[in-house]
Amino acid sequence: MAGNTNGGLWKRYLEFNVLYKILIGLILGVIVGLAVGPSIAVIQPIGSIFVRLLKMVVMPVVFFSLVVGASSIAPARLGKVGVKIIGYYLVTSAFAVAIGLAMGNIFHPGQGLHLAGTAGKTLSAKAPSLISVVLNIIPKNPFGSLATGKVLPVIFFSIVLGIALSYLKDSDNGKISKSAEVVINVFDGLANAVYKVVGGIMQYAPFGVFALVAVVFGKQGAKAAGPLAIVVLAVYLGLFIQIFLVYGGFLKMFKLSIFKFLSHAKEAMLTAFVTRSSGATLPVTMRVAEENMGAPMGVFSFTLPLGATINMDGTALYQGVCALFVAFAVGMHLTLVQQLVIILTAVLASIGTAGVPGAGAIMLLMVLNSIGLPVKAGTPVALAYAMIFGIDAILDMGRTMVNVTGDLTGTVIVSKSEGELDESKWK
Repeated sequence: MAGNTNGGLWKRYLEFNVLYKILIGLILGVIVGLAVGPSIAVIQPIGSIFVRLLKMVVMPVVFFSLVVGASSIAPARLGKVGVKIIGYYLVTSAFAVAIGLAMGNIFHPGQGLHLAGTAGKTLSAKAPSLISVVLNIIPKNPFGSLATGKVLPVIFFSIVLGIALSYLKDSDNGKISKSAEVVINVFDGLANAVYKVVGGIMQYAPFGVFALVAVVFGKQGAKAAGPLAIVVLAVYLGLFIQIFLVYGGFLKMFKLSIFKFLSHAKEAMLTAFVTRSSGATLPVTMRVAEENMGAPMGVFSFTLPLGATINMDGTALYQGVCALFVAFAVGMHLTLVQQLVIILTAVLASIGTAGVPGAGAIMLLMVLNSIGLPVKAGTPVALAYAMIFGIDAILDMGRTMVNVTGDLTGTVIVSKSEGELDESKWK
């Protein structure tokens, strides 16, 4: 009898909508985290398991699905998709930094803090040169890149392999053509198997989400209500403007509804919010693009892994607000030229630093250096930088969600422009 009851409970749990389960975990995590405080960190491993499970399938998803996607479309068309999506990523990133600067100029975060300190060691970050970024895309050892989680080299190798299979598939030699078909079918089967694993991981998601959110709010939630609350407000307001005005505007240009889009994207957005990792969210994002939005594998298998690596709209917006916070905190007013430099630096730096852990903090160092505010230990600038660091986890949740939302928006509009979006999903 007890076994039947347990089986029934488990069945009802599996049948209950995953999104609602995640939302329940999210809300309970906030409440429990704020109530218990820093000691809630004891449940951190539960959240870490969830993130590790997602990261476990990232590289297989990217590799298998991208090979299948690249092998299914003509090389010339793949190049056209690439130009479209990269242009979209650059434009939306520039909009994001500009919105961040606008929020900073409206709210004046950090004004009146009157920070003081002494000179010390300089902390600096240098953006990689364009040549090094391009060279690092080509892997010396593709299997080494797979093992170490370097997404751009894996994207490059997967596309090359997929294009080669595409040519072989159309070969006049029947044996070669048949062999290529077999290899493509194997990769397709592996991709679908990994998607099935992702579905299983999502059943564990509510528990992982609860732990991740509880730990963040237990350790840092109270700080958001202190002197840095204005930064949190400015960043999150800017993020919502980015979603509804910028992404909504692009979608409207292609006769698509932002509200329908958000309804389809919510699972990926929530996962990004709690994991704080575009890469870890990638398997969910790809499943959402295909199943909820009707994007073809030939498009999303390229645009989403690329976006998770180089498209950082939320992070770029954060740079604008935080750079102004640091400037106001040390009593410095940035000129229009300096603010234009912030836009240029943040957009270009996002390409070179996207795969680096703590990319937002590294980008902020570059941005501050570019406007004459180097972070030296013991100085007012370092103090302001450290204050931003104190609430970085809370800011990171929102900016990662927007990063993923931007990737999905780009994927949808490129699919629509190519005439391959399944619009029956949007009715």
